[in-house]
Order: sequence, then structure tokens, then C-alpha cells
Amino acid sequence: MSRKFLQLLLAFVLFAAGLTVSAAPAKGNEYGDKELALITRIMAQLLSRNHYRQQALDAGLSKQLFDEYLDELDPAKIYFTEEDVAKFSADRDLLCRQLQSGDSSFAFKVYDCFRTRNGEFRAFAEKRLKEPFDFTLDESFMLDRTKAPRAKDRAELEKLWYLRLKNDVLAYRLMNRVQEEERAKQPEKASGEERENAAAAKWEIRNPAEKVLSRLRDINNDIQQKDRVDILGIYLNSLAQVYGPHSNFYPPKQEEDFEMSMNLSLSGIGATLSSDGGYIKIVALTPGGPAARDGRLKVEDRIIAVAQENGEPVDVIDMPLTKAVRLIRGPEKTKVTLTILPGEKGRSAVPETVTITRDKIVLVDSEAKGEVRTVKGADGVERRVGIINLPGFYMDFDAAMKGDPNFKSCTRDVRRILEDFRKQKVDAVVMDLRRNGGGSLPEAITLTGLFIPSGPVVQIRSPNKPIQVKEDDDGDQAYAGPLVVLTSKLSASAAEIFTAAIRDSERGIVVGDSRTFGKGTVLDVVPLDRYLKFIGEEFQAGSATYETAMFFRTSGGSVQQLGIASDIRLPSLTDQMEIGEMFMNNHLPWDSVKPVKSGSYTPDFAAKVEKLRAASQARVAADPEYSAFRKKLEMYNKYKDKKSVSLNEEVRWKEYKEEKQLQDEAEKIYLDRTADGKKKNSDPVLDEAVNIASDFAALK
Repeated sequence: MSRKFLQLLLAFVLFAAGLTVSAAPAKGNEYGDKELALITRIMAQLLSRNHYRQQALDAGLSKQLFDEYLDELDPAKIYFTEEDVAKFSADRDLLCRQLQSGDSSFAFKVYDCFRTRNGEFRAFAEKRLKEPFDFTLDESFMLDRTKAPRAKDRAELEKLWYLRLKNDVLAYRLMNRVQEEERAKQPEKASGEERENAAAAKWEIRNPAEKVLSRLRDINNDIQQKDRVDILGIYLNSLAQVYGPHSNFYPPKQEEDFEMSMNLSLSGIGATLSSDGGYIKIVALTPGGPAARDGRLKVEDRIIAVAQENGEPVDVIDMPLTKAVRLIRGPEKTKVTLTILPGEKGRSAVPETVTITRDKIVLVDSEAKGEVRTVKGADGVERRVGIINLPGFYMDFDAAMKGDPNFKSCTRDVRRILEDFRKQKVDAVVMDLRRNGGGSLPEAITLTGLFIPSGPVVQIRSPNKPIQVKEDDDGDQAYAGPLVVLTSKLSASAAEIFTAAIRDSERGIVVGDSRTFGKGTVLDVVPLDRYLKFIGEEFQAGSATYETAMFFRTSGGSVQQLGIASDIRLPSLTDQMEIGEMFMNNHLPWDSVKPVKSGSYTPDFAAKVEKLRAASQARVAADPEYSAFRKKLEMYNKYKDKKSVSLNEEVRWKEYKEEKQLQDEAEKIYLDRTADGKKKNSDPVLDEAVNIASDFAALK
């Protein structure tokens, strides 16, 4: 969700009752017991009173916080043993009571153990990596240990350490084999390509064991250097995450990092990143950004190393997200080389390198764009279909607040595109929202208004407040013809509001993935500093984000968790991935309210959808591009659910070769060629959406 959207929806609820702890202003980065206690009490009360859940700070929440904090520090379960957890458990039911009194001692006690255990792992690695591993043994390593039990004792923990180190070394050995194979195929490289791969070459000079040790030293240094306010930040962020997956606490020193990560897609390589099981994962690519233009990076790819131009690669596995972001960002026109594990190849993917030239992303790159295609229907008639690619529900909030009558907005841009479509006499329109992560709520409402005469668009419920029904009431309709809304599991928030309003009014047909993301909540962003003045204090206390309201469709169901189901489902890679609110821990559940009456704008809507679905299914089954695409999906599904990998090098290498062969076979058909002979990725999903829109126009 965009920063502007968050700003637009701020609805701060001030409170001061109970905040009686007195503290001296912090000097520089010094935070004493009183400052930390005050931050703790403010954050705990803010969430318990103002979060949408309205959940009290009780024993049940304490148990959740206990588990969440341990998982936050040790998601792979390689540091804490069951014996450690048993020692911590005396506080399991008392944490919320402690928070209310400003006591955060549990956070530091657990972190001290974590810090010690990490140092022990580093010492173990430095000793064990002096000896070679036997990669002919029939051993395996569980990559995803998030749901695995913890080691019972130190002996069992060291077995896990051994397997993890062996897997890390094997991953680098396999990467070297891949690069050697590629060099053998292309012994002569252009000088420009050699310069571009200079960073990768330097990475190869160091042996796998050295690479692993270098990473562990960096991680250990970061863990050892965290001060008390940083540790408290991790603990309070765990508390926020118990309330909801979009709730966070940012300690004072991380607020700048928060702003940077929120704006990541506006500079650098144009990618939105998250931390996932120790990896830095790509969750979105900014349309028009360097990475999107390059085409090699994909959503779900995991970044494991970052190298500056002509610099040494830095391993980023287990590195804090904000630190990794700093490495990936950089001056305009400079190059950064990323070592990635391709997401579409599953957990056993072999690393690949991608070099991207950083650039500023001009606003126009993220604006709505339109094009018109001519397609021949099954009846032999040629029809013109207009396509609108809308990457986000953007709005120049500052200009609008200043009263600028010409402030930038996606509604105005789409209106201009629709006017151009009318001049070109299009027969149908496709709204492509597959990569639309949301944005401005007012824009979602006004954009819906371009396609309906008037009426309700969305309902919003806040705790202890009447439900608000947001309507389009201008009576203006810019386009009244056949409409297809193309979505994916990446379509979220405001994109889901628009999609639901179009579908519930039977104004258009939803096509694409089985469902949308399912992000149906409103967030508040609150600086904690604002509460200090009520008790005569002034220092940087950090900030919080949290869910305060929920969206509901006009038909009554919430957008939350389940998203918007497609009328016609099309095979796609994103539909096979575990993307969406339902896969996020502690997400708010689906809910419903009373429906509100909305118009129905397509006669015999259900019958038409059925005809269009049957025609689409027959067309997809016969399409050679989709046949090749399904091979890619089959390959992805084969590898995506693997929870463990073999530590036998030849077994892993064989799996890689089989996977690569399937990939190459699919690519032969899936890649077409442009007029100049260069390869260009086709888009069978969009092609089929255009065909559906053409069929829709034929039914009128």
C-alpha cells in the first residue's frame, strides 16, 4: 500500500490516561530505563485501545507475544532449544502485565541468549569449515523450518548447524558449476559483458567456505552491536505483529529506514522487498522501473548476495532488510549485481546473477497507460479492444490539499485514455490491475465512478462506529461498454475495492488468478512522540502502523483474507504461489456486514459469464503458448513445495539439470520474437483477457 494512501487515511486517536511515567529527555542515542519504559507503555496502550481487533492485553495475548518474539529472533529454529524455551516460559502468561507497567526485561533476557547462541554458532562454523564436507552422503536439509520443532538440546542443535553449513557450502559449489558451464558455452565475451560480470568473477575467487564465514561474521557483528532501543524495537514489533500482519513498530533509529523502504520503488532498481525466512524476497516490481524494464528479476525471486560495480559481493542471507536495502540502492546510472535464487524454480533453485543499472523512476513510468488492439472473434468479426494498464491508485495528495484544480490523479489519466478510446471506437475495455498494489481510497471511488452512473462503491467499518458507505454520486459515466477487469494475487487494497464494486454491480467481468490478494484493512501511521507532550516529555520515541478499519463490498462480504474471486480463471505463475493475506500470520479474518443496494448494469450477467468462460477454456486448451506456459507451471509446482533438499551434490546437480531442461523447452515456445529478431516475453494472460473482452462485446 502506498505511503500517500496511508497519509490520506490517517485518523489518529489521542490518549494520555495512565501515562504517568516520568523520564528525562534522551540525549543523542542514549535511552535510559525510563525512556524505554515510556515507549513500551505507549505502544502497548496504543494497540490495545485503537487497533481494529480491540484485543485486551491479557494472558492469551501474552502467550502469542511469547511465541512471536522467539520466532522473530529465530524463525529457522536454529538458535533456541526446547531447554531454552522452558527457561523462558515462566514469563509466558505475564508479558502483557509487564508491558502495561513499562517492564520490557523479558525482551533483553531472551535477546542475551540469542546473542550468545549466535556467537556459539559462529565459533562452531569457524571450526567445522576448516574440514571438508562429504557431498556423496545421503543427507538432506530442511529449508523451511518455520513449522519444525526446536532442537531438544545442544547436541541436537549442533546437528542442525552442521546440516545448515553443509547446505550453504553446497549451494555455492553448485553456483560455481553453473557459471563454469556457462563460460564453457560462451568462451569469448564482449569487453562490456566482462566488465558487467566483474563483481561475479570476484565472488568466485573466494571458496564456498570463505563466503559462508564472511556472511556469518557480518550477521554476528550486527547482532552483537544492537543497543537496547533496537532490541526493544524488535520486541514491540513482535507485539504489533500479534495484532495484525500490517502492524509494526519502528524504533527511532529505524524511522528513516522505514521511509526508505516505503519509497524503495521510487529509486534504485525499482523493487519492493521483504524478509522471508532469512532471504531478501522480491514482492513487487515497479512498472517502468529498471528491474521491470530489464525483465530478468521476478516476484518471489530471493536475493542472496549484492555487489556494487567492480566491488566485492556481500552475502545478504539473514541480513536485516533495511541493511540489504541500503546495499541495493545507490546513485543513478551505477550498476548493482544481484545473486538470486529464481522463485519459479522453487526452494532447490541454483543461484544466478543479474546486473541492473540503477535509475530514477520518472512518475510517468507509473502512470496509467492505454493501447488498442484489433482481434478477430470466433464469428470472424474484427473488434477493437482498449487496454488500460493501471499500476496503482495514485493521487498528488499535497497538491489536492493546496486546492490545485489540476492535481495529478489516476482517475483523470484514465478518463483521458477512455476519451481516446471513444475516438478510436473501441468495442470493449480491459482494465489490467495484475500488478496494482493499491493506493488512494478516494481514487478507487472516483475511478469506479467512470464506469457506473452512480451508486455505492465500498463500506468501511471502524470499531464502535457506524458503518460508512462511500458512494460515487457525480452522475457521470465516462464509459458504459463491455468491461473486463484483469487481476492477480498481487492486486490489493484499493485495486480490490474497485474490482469488487465493478463485479457486485455486474458492471464488468473479473478475469485472472483464482482470487486477489485479500488486503481489506485501513492503516494508521502514528508517531509515538505526539503522546509525550501530554506528560511533559520530549524525545524521539519511534512510530507505529496498525489496522484501524476494514473494507466491505457493497454485497456485504469483506475484501479481507479471501480477496475477490475471478469469474474466469486463467493459468498464471502468481496463481500457483502462496501470495496473499491468508498466508500472513495473525491476519484479520473474513467478515461480513449487511449489503447495500447497488445497480445491476449487465442484463443476463450470469448466463453471459458462463458462455464467456466456456469459450475461454476451449481457447486456452488449444493455445500453444498456453501449452508451453502450463509446462512452466508444472515445473514450478514440482519444486515449490519441497521442504528439504538433498546434500548429495550429484543428486542436486541432476535435479538442476532436469529443471533447466524443462525450463528451456518451455521458453522455446513461450518466447516470441519482435521485428528486429530480439526475444520478447509474450503475455498469454493478457492476450486471453483481450479475447474475452472481444467475446463480451459480441454478446451485446
